[in-house]
Amino acid sequence: MQEKQFLSETITKIKDTTSNPAPLGLLGFGMTTILLNIANAGFYSLNTMILGMGLAYGGIAQVIAGIQEWKKGNTFGATAFTSYGLFWLSLVALVMLPAAASDNTATSCYFFMWGLFTLIMFIGTLKLNKALQVVFGTLFVLFFLLCIRDATAASAASFSKTIGKIAGYEGILCGASAIYAGLAQVLNEVYGKVVLSIGPMATKVDKK
Repeated sequence: MQEKQFLSETITKIKDTTSNPAPLGLLGFGMTTILLNIANAGFYSLNTMILGMGLAYGGIAQVIAGIQEWKKGNTFGATAFTSYGLFWLSLVALVMLPAAASDNTATSCYFFMWGLFTLIMFIGTLKLNKALQVVFGTLFVLFFLLCIRDATAASAASFSKTIGKIAGYEGILCGASAIYAGLAQVLNEVYGKVVLSIGPMATKVDKK
């Protein structure tokens, strides 16, 4: 008799036990955005407090969150948090470099490109949850308000100032929505139930 040889196959499953980095990124973005836009709304001037938050919590913390999302295989989260973290670092650099910061045409183009990027990312949130849709939707509006503010700074100073204040209030709303989305995920995980809803999109079931 011929001996039959059977090949055994071993399947190894790797379980991801690392924590969710999204709240860190959302809170870093949200808190820093609110503080900057309180200044845009005219309540206080742009100062070192905002620059420090932009460098540390808005910048470095979001980049760390983005790297952690990359390790989890989340392309959207990795792209979003890393990009907006680097946005904050670049914004701090622009403020600290007077020659670049004084060119309103250049900064208008800068905000336009970030607005365009955010619009495309907003389309991605349509497959995620409603909380992120609000965050990215209001952020898209914020970037284009800032773009208009800087584009009209030289030709229509009064109009530009008004748009800047509107952007400030709208930016506070944007930051608050990001804080809500971040804290909702923290509390929902701690309590093991929905404490604050993020409005997950309904999954469609194929009918046979």
